[in-house]
Amino acid sequence: MLSMPPTPSTPQAASLPAHAAYADALARVHDRIEQARSDAGLALSGVSAPGEATSSVRLLLATKTQDAAAVRAAVQADRAAGRGASVLVGENRVQELTEKAPALADLGLTTHLIGPLQSNKVNHALRALAQHGRGCIETVDSLALAEKIGSRVLASAPAHASPAGGQGGNHVEPSAPPASAVLDVYVQVNVSGEESKAGVSPDAAVDLALAVAQVSGLRLSGFMTIGARSTDEGLVRAGFTRLREIRDEVVGSGAHGTQGARELSMGMSQDLEWAVAEGATIVRVGSAVFGAR
Repeated sequence: MLSMPPTPSTPQAASLPAHAAYADALARVHDRIEQARSDAGLALSGVSAPGEATSSVRLLLATKTQDAAAVRAAVQADRAAGRGASVLVGENRVQELTEKAPALADLGLTTHLIGPLQSNKVNHALRALAQHGRGCIETVDSLALAEKIGSRVLASAPAHASPAGGQGGNHVEPSAPPASAVLDVYVQVNVSGEESKAGVSPDAAVDLALAVAQVSGLRLSGFMTIGARSTDEGLVRAGFTRLREIRDEVVGSGAHGTQGARELSMGMSQDLEWAVAEGATIVRVGSAVFGAR
């Protein structure tokens, strides 16, 4: 069994300049990820976790309460290390996503919304995500929300139509939306059952995912969860295992739109090792890089 990792030191507590402090913190997090992959038999052998199609694990910076300058410094520090795939950036609040987007647009970030999304904030979120290189919403937990997002994605995209063989050759019928009119989304699942956490229940997750996969304007790309608030490794890992099983059932269904739903966004600063051991493809880390909020 893996032990709970110690609380990491933070850039705020260090006397180093911000860029160097972030570089050190990021190196420690990447080392933790690689060690977890090695412990799970993923690093050297190249084999996958149970049910997983890839052994790759990407780091998402959870930037809640961090200003744009701090996000920029952390991203640039990670890129300067030359590790290959750039870190992802995750925003918990639509307001922060909207405020920071113009200042970070030149970085070409892949930015994920990882906090709750109310239907009346969908337009704001989409406009902000569009300013980045690529966007994703990880917190879809109802079909109504998925349909609202999908309809707004299509409404904001350039008109797409293709000529059909009607009378005179002038009849036009809708075609499939272009790639630019499709947004990646994950289904959020509350694997712990804790009332304080958002997400669909595990028992309803497969049906919701199959329905979301049919929503025009959306690409079902994976699943997201927040682990149980516990130091009990078995309890936390059981939740991560459940999310992986849900993912495998959906992908294994062969239903239209589910083949690419392989991402597992799970694990944070305090439990990323356990998440990696259970097949995480994305871990969301904030305090281990930016310090306690």
